[in-house]
Parts: sequence; structure tokens; C-alpha cells
Amino acid sequence: MAGIAVFDASVVLAVLLKEPGGAAVAGILENALLSSVSLAEVHTELVLHRVPADRAWGRIQNLHCEACPFTEGQARIAAELIAGTRPYGLSLGDRACLALAIERKATVYATDKAWKKLPLDIDVEVIR
Repeated sequence: MAGIAVFDASVVLAVLLKEPGGAAVAGILENALLSSVSLAEVHTELVLHRVPADRAWGRIQNLHCEACPFTEGQARIAAELIAGTRPYGLSLGDRACLALAIERKATVYATDKAWKKLPLDIDVEVIR
């Protein structure tokens, strides 16, 4: 991996749930950054998939990716992304992920092809 990688919740879920594209990024997951907002999304989805909460949290922790707090600066960036991302249906969680990537000048990894169309000054990798 060249540079810093920020993973969207959907990418982490692809790895954990063995979905398409997950195997391709599993090897760089432990070096990736994850917004605390994305972390909450991953945990929520695992619980919704009927994984017991403690076991779900343990699976996330075993990935060894770095969870980054959602900062005031990222909140501002995420809010200001609304105009450019609204046409693509991005959620607050998606924008929080993007804000972290923008702040860190990182490559962001996602599963939604629409992310490649975003008017951003960062690299976007779509895993499927």
C-alpha cells in the first residue's frame, strides 16, 4: 500500500462478511484508518446480522485497523461536502469517512462506484 488508506464501513463489512471485494483489501486492513463514525456503522451492521454485540466488537478489534475520533474539523468538512455528495446519496457516515481521508490526504476505499464520480482532491479506490 502506498500512502495512507481510509476504509469506508462498507469495505470493512466486505472483509468481515466475506462479500465481493473484501479479500482484495483484507491484507491492508490492519494498516488502514477508520473513522469512529464508520466504526459505529460496522458494529451496528454486525449486530443487525445477529452477531452478539461482544463477539461483533471483538471481530472489529481483531482487524487491528486504527479507529480515528470524529473531530470538530472533520465535522466541518463532512458538512461542507453535502452539496457535492447529495446527488450520489452519500450519508453522514460516508461524508465522515471522506472527511478523514481529506484531512489525512489519504486514499479512500469504498464499495460504491459513485464515489469515483465525486469532485474531490483525493484518490478513491472502489473494491468491486
